[in-house]
Amino acid sequence: QVHVVESGGGSVQPGGSLRLSCVASGTALDLKDINWYRAPPEQQVDLVAGFAHDGSPIYTVAVKGRFTLSRDEAKNTVYLNMNNLKPEDTGTYYCNWYNNGAQAWGQGTQVTVSS
Repeated sequence: QVHVVESGGGSVQPGGSLRLSCVASGTALDLKDINWYRAPPEQQVDLVAGFAHDGSPIYTVAVKGRFTLSRDEAKNTVYLNMNNLKPEDTGTYYCNWYNNGAQAWGQGTQVTVSS
């Protein structure tokens, strides 16, 4: 069974930066199975970033060039570095693990971008 826990959210002004962390635990864990989703206020959850089969990061168009996905195998942690944040990046960010039909979600961490 896999568990994931997010941290690192907060409130920043437009143009600011945050780094989200997702610490994963479980057996036979592959960090490349971890993705980041976000839910803007009163909107559905959408994929923000994840890893392709070759381990390279992929991003939704809205965050490409501003967000960077990385992983630290020694710490079982996946990071989402978010730069040049915009008000439309506001929402609850969730870490998700998915593998062959099984998945786990974190509790979410709030990101608010406002002047």
